Amino acid sequence: MRVRITLACTECKQRNYNVTKEKKNHPERMETKKYCRFCRKHTMHKETK
Repeated sequence: MRVRITLACTECKQRNYNVTKEKKNHPERMETKKYCRFCRKHTMHKETK
């Protein structure tokens, strides 16, 4: 079952992306490098609650 998660920028703490992931295959928190429109650059984004 896929669940919806929110990704937040690690620098400005803005919640920028809503994505889905397979909780069974990836139980750990997701972390990817994505573009933040508030910082205007690519930053690390972490999964939030």
